[in-house]
Amino acid sequence: SLYFILSLWAGLVGTGFSVLIRLELSAPGSVLGDFQLYNLIVTTHGLVMIFFLVMPMMMGGFGNWLVPMMLSLPDMGFPRLNNVSFWVLPVSMGLLFCSAFSEGGFGGGWTLYPPLSSIMGHSGPAMDFLILSLHIGGASSIMASINFYSTWGNMRAGCHQFYRVPLFCTSIGVTSFLLILAMPVLAGALTMLLTDRNFNT
Repeated sequence: SLYFILSLWAGLVGTGFSVLIRLELSAPGSVLGDFQLYNLIVTTHGLVMIFFLVMPMMMGGFGNWLVPMMLSLPDMGFPRLNNVSFWVLPVSMGLLFCSAFSEGGFGGGWTLYPPLSSIMGHSGPAMDFLILSLHIGGASSIMASINFYSTWGNMRAGCHQFYRVPLFCTSIGVTSFLLILAMPVLAGALTMLLTDRNFNT
């Protein structure tokens, strides 16, 4: 339920950013009057919608409600890990908004590509806040994925042979496995970007 509440709130925030984007594009010239602000809105909209609406709602919300029920379990395999993986998400979202309010924010697009994400493109702390935010969000995804994968793989009831597991649970298990593989790669890329910015690597 907490995942759903956070996701719905993030969806409202992201929709607000989307309305501002459409307002800017509704007329020739600049409606907002600041191109950096427009780029910041586009960047924040993309990150909020992906990392704080889609992923928490689809994996966290529906997964936590439906996987135990479909596998005839009282709860997930590691309930406390589940709790931690949720409560670091608001911290991550707070850091994302700290990024938006520090020295004009980061307006380099949600893909965070250099040179806009380099120290020459954005010299202030906004990009560093954003990197830290995504690191914490990635840690949340890894913790939740370990929990889902363990629950799906090891906690099936006796009546659930592997080929009789509901397809939704299998999709959550496969997605969890892919996230466990992909998130450390994202963390490595973000760490390299952080050291490029601050230690001239």
